[in-house]
Parts: sequence; structure tokens; C-alpha cells
Amino acid sequence: MSTVHEIAALLPDPARLRAHLRALAVLDAAIGDDPRFCDYGFDDSWGPGQEAALMDNGSGDDFSVLFTPAGVLIRGFDHESAMSPYATDDERVWPGVIDDVPASLRPLLYEPAFFDEGIDVPRVTVCLWRETGDTAWRTGPAIVFPSGSEDPDGSDFLFGLLKERSPEAVQAHFEDHYERPVALDAIRHVLDGRPVTPALAKALNPAALSDEALLRRIAAHPEAASYLSRDGEFDLARTDPIEAIALPNGLPVQPVAGCNAGGTHYLCGPAAPDGSRPVLYTDSEGQASLIAESLAEALTLAVVLPSWHEALGGLRPPVLNSDYLDDHPDHPAVRDRLLAALRLPPATDEDVLDRLLTTAARTVPDGFLPRVLDEEDSAFEPMLEPPTW
Repeated sequence: MSTVHEIAALLPDPARLRAHLRALAVLDAAIGDDPRFCDYGFDDSWGPGQEAALMDNGSGDDFSVLFTPAGVLIRGFDHESAMSPYATDDERVWPGVIDDVPASLRPLLYEPAFFDEGIDVPRVTVCLWRETGDTAWRTGPAIVFPSGSEDPDGSDFLFGLLKERSPEAVQAHFEDHYERPVALDAIRHVLDGRPVTPALAKALNPAALSDEALLRRIAAHPEAASYLSRDGEFDLARTDPIEAIALPNGLPVQPVAGCNAGGTHYLCGPAAPDGSRPVLYTDSEGQASLIAESLAEALTLAVVLPSWHEALGGLRPPVLNSDYLDDHPDHPAVRDRLLAALRLPPATDEDVLDRLLTTAARTVPDGFLPRVLDEEDSAFEPMLEPPTW
């Protein structure tokens, strides 16, 4: 028989548990086809000074791990457990499960999210806790578990990825859940706490960040489309460039968006299912630059760093983006909301700027500096300039 007592001995310390749970939420969102149906989530603003890691499998089973200044509380519910309040005659929490939760953490059990309509006790079959400064996970010491089940409180079933935390175990779970292969190296990358780039997101789910999927997602999300056409200077309705262009490397170009100043964004190369193409930008003054290695990167750039044109002109932080933030103090919240809506991975200003400059630097040597079609001596000038401090 496996119970909460065995689980308590296998859990890592709170900091490592938090990092692992965040990684599971990131992986689920990246691998799945729709974030609304992910099992794992992480809310870093659950309450004042509180964070919550959440799991809900959509079949009546869930758990929460609440991180607070007072400590950590883990609450789980297995709807088929004989220890469920619904399985008892008086609809009460199974004796001993929460009786010993310390006063500093006990109010967390009574969050409205953990109650079902028509029952006045929390939805719980298993509970663990660890107060700040403690050195071990605690559980109810006097629980008498019902016989006839190898997992009476559901702890082994609910917390499988908390006790078996290896990349291989996590890979096996998501491959079984989504019924398709998932790259082990990409799993390792996220579990190690490293950032999810568009390239890594594509490795986790090739279809999610394809050009076609992203364009459909923008069209279906009015706020994203409005932001991109205005602040992001990436208007999908503007696909009629001022002049036809050709690339020295011979790759075909497809106008995908424009901006209010007369510039045009092009996808470079032949279209391919689930493929990605570099993005070239040309302005109305005869300058051009590669700005991204894929449409996903270009959209991330537009959302995270709307002043990216100035970066190519040599401007760097902290001046870069400062004027925009002064005029749009809510930009960080808008940024995070739009990235999530478009299923683009989180990204910092620094990450996006580094990718932009690295990509722009290969515009000329790799044959991406265009010329006007059928005109001699009509090559554009590169936009990338040395930094100004």
C-alpha cells in the first residue's frame, strides 16, 4: 500500500518542488494544443505573497501546492478514493487527513476554489505541509487508511510526477497524455529551468508555432490583432509592399504584414507544413534587415520589444523601450497576456534583443539584403548600426 506517508519521504525541498512544478506547467502549455485544457498550471499571484501550482485532469481529480511566507500546503483530491468526503456517510473530510495542519497554514484549506457547491468541507483526500524553517514534509500521523486499495488516498496517483521527477518520467507522462513523441532534450532543457525559446517550443510541439497556426491564432484574437497592427507595427492587413523585391540568395519572399510607416515584413523561403521561415523587414527609406528566424520570433519581438527599430539603429537598454513604457505603463501585463494568447513562450527584453541582433548581423553575409526587382543598383542598405550608449 502506498499512502501520503511514503510520498512525504520522496518530495524535494520547497524550492526544488516549486521549480519542478513551474517546469511542468511550462511543458504542458508548450506541448499541448490548447492551454485551456492543460492539466498543470502555475499562478504566481494566487494571493498576497502567495503562489499556487495547480493540477486538474478534467476528470474530477486535482491538487494544489500553495507557496506562502508561512510555508507550503499540498492538498489533493482523488474523486474515486474511499476517503473522499463524497464517499462518507456524513460528507466529512476523512479523519486525520487535515486535523494536524498547523494554524499558520490551515486557512489555505478553506480557499473557495477547494470547495464544491452543496458541501461545506474542502475537497481533499490527501494533505501534506511544511512550515517555513521545517526540515521535513508533515502529514496526519494518525490516519487509519481504508483497506482494499493500494492507493487509498490517491497520493500515488495524484503526485506521480512529484515523486518521479526524472526527464524520462516526465517525457513518458506527456507522451502518454498527448499520444505523440516529445523530445527528451527539450524536456531536460525546461526541467533545468532554462528559458523556452520559440525554437524549443517548436521542438516540443511542431504544429503549435507553425506560420499557419500563428496566423490563425492572431485572426481569432482581436486584442492580439489590434496590438500587432498598432503598437507592434505588424499589420496582417498590409501585405501590398511599395516595391517588389528579390534576394541575392535566390529565396522567394512572401509579404506577411506591414506597418503604418510603409514598411513590409516578408517570410523568406518556400512554405512548408509545420515549417518556419526567416522574417525580413524593409522600410520605406531603402533599408532592410533580417529581424527573426521565424514568424514566432518576429511576433515575440513585436510584443516584447515594440521599439526594436531603435535597437537596430544602435539604441540599447536602459534607454531602449523607455519612452514606450512611459506612455504604456501596463505593457508588461499586456505583453504576458498576448504571449500566452498566441502560445508564444515567455521572453525577456534581453533575450529578444540578443536574438534580434544576432539575426540582423547575418542579413548581408547570408544574402538577405534585398534589391528592387528588375532595377540595377537598387540594393537596400542594412538597418543594423553599431550601438550608441
